Amino acid sequence: MLQLRLLALLFRDVLRDILRHRGQHALAVITLASGLLLAGGGLLLVEGLDRWVNHLESMAKITLYAAEGSRLDEVEARLKRDPRFSSVRRVSSSENTKGFLTSTREAGLMLQSLGQEALPESLELTLRPDLLPAKKALAVGESLKELPGAGDVVVDQERLEALQRNARVLRNALSTLGLLLLLAAGFATGNVIQMTVQARNDEISIMRLVGATEAFIRRPLILEGALLGLAGSGLALTGLFAAWLPVSRGWGGISPFLVNLAREGFFSWRSILVLTFVGTVTGASGAAWAFLATQKEERRMQIAMERAS
Repeated sequence: MLQLRLLALLFRDVLRDILRHRGQHALAVITLASGLLLAGGGLLLVEGLDRWVNHLESMAKITLYAAEGSRLDEVEARLKRDPRFSSVRRVSSSENTKGFLTSTREAGLMLQSLGQEALPESLELTLRPDLLPAKKALAVGESLKELPGAGDVVVDQERLEALQRNARVLRNALSTLGLLLLLAAGFATGNVIQMTVQARNDEISIMRLVGATEAFIRRPLILEGALLGLAGSGLALTGLFAAWLPVSRGWGGISPFLVNLAREGFFSWRSILVLTFVGTVTGASGAAWAFLATQKEERRMQIAMERAS
């Protein structure tokens, strides 16, 4: 019970100090939120890209085109009995051509110059769920090339694998950038808290005179930094949600690619907790750094005064 009372008194003193220096603390929260906003935006982009690629992978198919002058009747009957495929759909030449004509204007002009039946008929093959990973799907695609009457074989996972590689590169780049932004935000927060500590020099000196340990003095400052970090995390998440919502609705003529990424969803609860934890730890670390920097400066001034006397 006594420990709970002491903890309540600690929180009360910290909140009172935050309100007393609210201008400086507001600056610390905004500084930290700015770093978290940029780092969180990169994290949200990467998370949306991962979800989009996984969604495409679950819908991925293998398309087998007929060789020139061949038909796919025999191949279709054979593949419908193949346990590797959950469904086999035959697509006529005219249907393939129509789909390609509507894909882009350039594709339509090219096909019109080649003739109405420019694309051969094909089979759209849906793999069993356990064969959807890229390596297994590519192996299945290679085996289909040996079938009689088979022409080109297009495996969606091959393109998805390239997307996943790009996503990994983007994730690494954004993670590095996010770490640098968080470090900068932590130092900026520490500088603001350092001004608060310097404003309380008289109070801290009195606490030392009555026997307070450095840990006792440091504890409320670190808690203060953690609360500021928590507030910065909440502000950053609010800003990210406010930016994500119009993009997911497709407002303002935004790029369709970004709209598709946004429609994969906002942060998962795990990512929200991670971002909140990172912000809280950054604020607490900035406060600890500010206290140590102030101590170091006081010792330096004390040594200089002793030498001068």
